[in-house]
Amino acid sequence: MDHNREESFRCEMISSNNNGFFISFEGVETSGKTTQADLLVSWLQVRGHRVVQTREPGGTSLGEAIRSLLLDMSDEQEMSHRAETLLFAAARAQLVQTMIRPALAAGHVVVCDRYVDSSVAYQSFGLGVPLSAVWDINKFSTEDLMPDLTFVLGRGADLKSSERRPPTDRIEAREERYYRRVRNGYLSLARRFPERIVVVDTLGGVRRTAGIIRRMVAARLKDRQSGS
Repeated sequence: MDHNREESFRCEMISSNNNGFFISFEGVETSGKTTQADLLVSWLQVRGHRVVQTREPGGTSLGEAIRSLLLDMSDEQEMSHRAETLLFAAARAQLVQTMIRPALAAGHVVVCDRYVDSSVAYQSFGLGVPLSAVWDINKFSTEDLMPDLTFVLGRGADLKSSERRPPTDRIEAREERYYRRVRNGYLSLARRFPERIVVVDTLGGVRRTAGIIRRMVAARLKDRQSGS
């Protein structure tokens, strides 16, 4: 499959978030996404929003167990690419059904550290799992639920991470060529879905990045309220 062909995104999902608002954060390891998700949650709560924060894989007891399987570096046998893709989707299915959809139906803002875009970038662009298969698996696992707004973080135009550190899990231990493919995947997603995905350059530092994100979230929430 040629990942450079934009028309390969032939399987799309739509957002159906009821009364809530769904925000996801994406990026390669040490891109700053978890820090920015935490800062945004605090900012939203101070302003009176009801916020549910979660992460992938994880967020539920089943999801956390799957997370341990996916990231464990002690297993000598390499996990197959299809198995990895399906495990991420299984954790996501549980999270959507038991946490994300109920929160959105109740009118909450949901902030999630990683979501479907991670599977496209990491398993399809990174590992070569067919893109159509990744979309189909995740359409089933999420029942077509996608975020209203996604931030992809990275330093500079090629979305590099903020630092290099010793790997702490199985995926972090992959080579730089793999992560170049992952970053290309995120950039391709941003080109394909500009109405949803915003690429944020973090070179300006944590506070400047947080300000950019807050302004965009405030604008989107205002638009949502005025349109209701």
